[in-house]
Amino acid sequence: MHLAGPLGSLPLPFTMTQNKASSTGAPGHKRLDISNINPSVLEAKYAVRGELAIKSEKYREELEKGDSKLPFDTVISANIGNPQQLDQKPITFFRQVLSLLENPMLLEHPDVLIKSLGYKPDVIERAQSLLEDVKSVGAYSQSKGATGIRESVARFIERRDGFPADPELIHMSAGASGGVNTLMQIICAGSDSGVLVPIPQYPLYTATLALMNAKVVPYLLEESNQWGTDLTAIKEAHAKAKSEGVDVRAIVIINPGNPTGACLTSEEIKEVLEFAADEKLVVIADEVYQTNIFEGDFKSFRKSLHELQASGSGKYDDVELASLHSTSKGMVGECGHRGGYFELLGFDQEVLQQILKLISIQLCPPVIGQALVSLMVEPPTPGSPSYDLYKSEYDAIFNGLHKRAMALYSAFEKMEGVDCQKPAGSMYLFPTITLPKKALEEAKKQGKKPDEFYCDRMLDATGVCVVAGSGFGQKEGTLHFRTTFLAPGTEWTGRIVKFHEKFMDEFR
Repeated sequence: MHLAGPLGSLPLPFTMTQNKASSTGAPGHKRLDISNINPSVLEAKYAVRGELAIKSEKYREELEKGDSKLPFDTVISANIGNPQQLDQKPITFFRQVLSLLENPMLLEHPDVLIKSLGYKPDVIERAQSLLEDVKSVGAYSQSKGATGIRESVARFIERRDGFPADPELIHMSAGASGGVNTLMQIICAGSDSGVLVPIPQYPLYTATLALMNAKVVPYLLEESNQWGTDLTAIKEAHAKAKSEGVDVRAIVIINPGNPTGACLTSEEIKEVLEFAADEKLVVIADEVYQTNIFEGDFKSFRKSLHELQASGSGKYDDVELASLHSTSKGMVGECGHRGGYFELLGFDQEVLQQILKLISIQLCPPVIGQALVSLMVEPPTPGSPSYDLYKSEYDAIFNGLHKRAMALYSAFEKMEGVDCQKPAGSMYLFPTITLPKKALEEAKKQGKKPDEFYCDRMLDATGVCVVAGSGFGQKEGTLHFRTTFLAPGTEWTGRIVKFHEKFMDEFR
């Protein structure tokens, strides 16, 4: 069934047929069952919150009830980038400002805030400034976001890239995911619409395209080249899809990578932009991990595009670029506040109006999340009262992530049949695993994919929940798993090493 209208819409004949079928059902028959709900929902898959994640939560509940039968005493949720679930502490400046936005009456007692509660004067000033803009975090903002907050994002982008940014082209969103959903609804016009998606990829993209009843056009990243983009693979995937009648409209790039942790070079970025210019593709640059860089510096797709446009060739003037960022990652880690934005460059003015209409239907993204975005892009500056604490907290989070990333990488180096790229960025490692033949046979016997079988056994033995590589897509004949390195401490990495040794011995 092809869904060519808005998300979740169904052609009228389908609806009428299902009504008739339901009316003849047995007494008490439900109007909805698994056979008649939107088939695109059935097609969508989201591995990071799949069966293993559900199983790990059951184990967590058993431990909280005092169950001592499990072979571990804690569950490590290494399946999803959810920093504060894994004890990453909120940035004090951010939470203090947000507390005043949620309860502005506190601003009537600045002396108590400063002398008794440890608030700094710049916390109070920032809260007052944000309240002047939004009036109340309990009220709707403009559909694309509060004006002053979008202006703060524009200033951040200009400082980062060295090129001016227009607040009118910036749209606040409920995390980066909200922006992805909006963009895909605009881009995908029917069941023949296709989007180039990197493999392995964050399953948000394949799941969203499934909901749109649109086509995923997979292109393989090059594992032997630090999971970088392979222009030849992109071109081949594009040509194959076009030959099959797919209207390829956009290309997704995740940089730094999820699940791979890869950081693209300037040359790789420019190659993608050149290909997009040649083939008239919208570029969706998912850059939510831009501060999670352990090697080198982050360079945005936006900056590279402006540099190419500055050459004066005219080739890149009409490239459409959507760049996404979020408060959920980096050192902020405020996933639950659902703050994010996307910036649009090169889009037709009438298309921009339709995007505005679409986000207006959703009213506005969470205003408290918008405020958090403003704090993320304009944190305390050197010399300000809150700067020293902010800097020490930020650096501690970054250094802790790097330490745990290297500890996990070192653990993988010790494990037979495991190969992993050195941590470069993001919050994840995506090691290759080579399993014995007997393990492959046992997985088949149990009706599981080999990497899922391995990850399931790991959870049962260690309490560490990771995600099988098949949940992200992987080159045929290879096996992987993705793990975060967000959990505190490094003790749990030893659990994985011991499990792997026993697993290999069992199936050797």
